[in-house]
Amino acid sequence: MDEFGVYAVFGVNGPPQRLLSAEGSSRVAVAVPPSVRQVVLFSSGPWGERICVNAELNDAERIPITIGKLTPYNKCLSWEQWEEETWTDSVTLNVTLVGGNLGKADWSEPQLILAVKEYTPKDTVAPLAPRELNGKRKRERMAEEELDEGKETKRGEEENVCPNGGQEKTTPVRKVRGQTKGSQKLFTSGGDTTKTKGANGAGEAQGIVGRTPPQSAARTKSRQAKTPTQTALLDSPSGRWGQTLCPIDAQTAILIGGQGARMQFCKDPMWKLCTEDMSWVAAETLAEGPTPEARIGHTAIYDPDSKRIFVFGGSKNKKWFNDVHILDTQSWKWTMVEAQGKVPPLAYHSCSMFRGELFVLGGVFPRPNPEPDGCSDSLYIFDPHLSIWYEPIVTGDKPSPRSGHSACVMQERKIYVFGGWDTPVCYNDMYMLDLGLMEFSAVKTTGKAPSPRSWHGSAVLSDTKFLIHGGYNGNNALSDTFIFDTDTNSWTEVTLPQLSVPRAGHSIITMETAGRHHFSEEAEDAGMDEGSISRTLLVFGGGDNEGNFYSDLTTVAVEELLADI
Repeated sequence: MDEFGVYAVFGVNGPPQRLLSAEGSSRVAVAVPPSVRQVVLFSSGPWGERICVNAELNDAERIPITIGKLTPYNKCLSWEQWEEETWTDSVTLNVTLVGGNLGKADWSEPQLILAVKEYTPKDTVAPLAPRELNGKRKRERMAEEELDEGKETKRGEEENVCPNGGQEKTTPVRKVRGQTKGSQKLFTSGGDTTKTKGANGAGEAQGIVGRTPPQSAARTKSRQAKTPTQTALLDSPSGRWGQTLCPIDAQTAILIGGQGARMQFCKDPMWKLCTEDMSWVAAETLAEGPTPEARIGHTAIYDPDSKRIFVFGGSKNKKWFNDVHILDTQSWKWTMVEAQGKVPPLAYHSCSMFRGELFVLGGVFPRPNPEPDGCSDSLYIFDPHLSIWYEPIVTGDKPSPRSGHSACVMQERKIYVFGGWDTPVCYNDMYMLDLGLMEFSAVKTTGKAPSPRSWHGSAVLSDTKFLIHGGYNGNNALSDTFIFDTDTNSWTEVTLPQLSVPRAGHSIITMETAGRHHFSEEAEDAGMDEGSISRTLLVFGGGDNEGNFYSDLTTVAVEELLADI
């Protein structure tokens, strides 16, 4: 039986280079030559007790450009320069093995720095030559590489670029129903350093908001030494926004994706939440099959009949997705659907489950230069049984193009769509799709409505009520909370001390929990027993104006919330 090893291929003509072996170092760093524009990392041989291999591409400042993970079920990763705007020169590949027969010495040993020679076809291939441990390149090698690099022509502008890419910018905001003018900045602070809120420590983040969230904005360069990659296993998710939190049964929810500190995609992209004791379990290595690539602005919806989670769309820097990944929660196996029909790459859309089909509305889609990315007003339906996309015939007054809106299915008959934006306009209007007639209509509401916003959280509270919390109005993250009653078409603003922190891009779900709450006297008078099973509003993640990304899990008793209305 072949022994375990991790290999890399640098460039389309490069031979496989062995980086890690069964008996060798558990961590290694490789200097990628400037002329290399593609990197492939893969494993070979039995994994045994090894858990995963963490991989990072770092720039000259040792700041991650992109991250990935090999597991026993996902044994290959690939990166291309056109996907990563900050991939220029002096890129380093850092590889770390987690699990197996590793002692403490494996984590504390210095990284072995290697220099990869550029490949030219010969009868024999020169072995990897050790580099100085201080990370500086030898002058003799650099002189030749810089000469070759100078001959390369500059790459032209890429198509399908996220609107915030490259440089900081501000976008004028049209005044809409109380909305103020100003630069559209989110997750940005006056200083260079911000803290990630929660139990997982600190990080840095900076971003500019245009039509889609900050993904490849000019990053703050940090001169501080970089912490070794994942020196300890986390016991809860890192701070993030743009993730999905999807309930799969009365006591379990699955967290997928998101983006956190330094605008980097999370290294811990998948977690399982147990509401019995509010504990988290890292779940990426629990499932077989090809896991979805790191992304933000995707949707994840659970089908209780087939007991499967459907993950659709999202984006990663300049890369947009229109793929469908399915996680079978009984076999814990991922599959990727080869669907028929046409659906564009979308991010920050809404996705609702109705009679076993996915109803995808709106979202951002990429358009070639010189036009910027645009918002969609189309409705697409995915039929999992036939693995086909189709556009239904829809009548009535449908919503204008938008992204970052919410959609709530009420009584299995109607979908209520609220808010969103299409730069520079934020919305606070309400539309209803009658699922029997397939007809849209604008909803005339009463009461104090939420101000215009996008990337807010929403959750169904009862057969006739759903909640809207937080979001982003083009200038600031919000912290207010509103409940909409579909019987009276009325809004009610409620005050929740637990949700007083402004946040956008967060997840809100309702789950059943054992009697964990101390109800108010009014709620107790209504017959709510502290020891009984109750429904709980769970809020996770999101970001604020100061560049903070949250990892805390906030709970609110649904019964007490409804009793206050």
